[in-house]
Amino acid sequence: MPELAEVEFYKRQWEPALGQGVREVMIHHENRVFRDTDTRDLADQLPGREFRGARAHGKQMLFTFENDGWLGVHLGMAGKLFRHKPEAFVRHKHDHLVIVLESDVLVFRDTRYFGKILWHRRNGEPDWWTQSGPDLLSEEFTAALLEKFLRQRKRSPIKNVLLDQRFFAGIGNWMADEILWRAEIHPMKLAGSLTSDERARLFTHTREVCADAMRVIAPDWSNPPSSWLFPHRWKDGGTCPRTGTPLHRIQVGGRTTCYSPERQRMS
Repeated sequence: MPELAEVEFYKRQWEPALGQGVREVMIHHENRVFRDTDTRDLADQLPGREFRGARAHGKQMLFTFENDGWLGVHLGMAGKLFRHKPEAFVRHKHDHLVIVLESDVLVFRDTRYFGKILWHRRNGEPDWWTQSGPDLLSEEFTAALLEKFLRQRKRSPIKNVLLDQRFFAGIGNWMADEILWRAEIHPMKLAGSLTSDERARLFTHTREVCADAMRVIAPDWSNPPSSWLFPHRWKDGGTCPRTGTPLHRIQVGGRTTCYSPERQRMS
């Protein structure tokens, strides 16, 4: 499932079309990606509006249109955004939302139907946008706020806490594993049992991994370097790039979790 930097990458696919007016909208009205959306209102009301803004936060995207039109996109497991020139566009059967602009065609494609499209046509940002956690690279995310999060989930394994979008917007499975590996924290360790040093490392490496992901992945979907855990966590027989010892996989909260027993000790 796309995480912080992957979502930023897809947001940037539509961004160059800013400033264009909407000419036509094509929708698969009964598809489950619109399960919380009035598709008739979206199809009727979006044409004629100018495409004004593109934002990403956590695992969500928000595209704004003039006269208080708010289009939310959650990619789910397989959603993708594309931008085509009208003369080259051929609609794919899984292109559930197509927005025809003056010079571009914007497409949301989802082959597995776990994504979501939301439409809000009122003054002010929609609740589904404002209720997610803070931007982890902003001044809002502080060591004190992290401490508060950990206290609220003190009986939960730290891996589960990192996946809670109310606290860590945009962190998914691979980023959580990367953060804990760099911070030398066992994924099963309870949030309330972290030492002051571990909490400090968790804060530092949460911001570090987010910044690294935005720098490496967001611009062009580049592969992370071999010095990260990321390239080694997917394959059987993978070894820790810091210790050279075997990586292990366990289930934490129903999610496959990769860690280095030599580096991330349960103490």
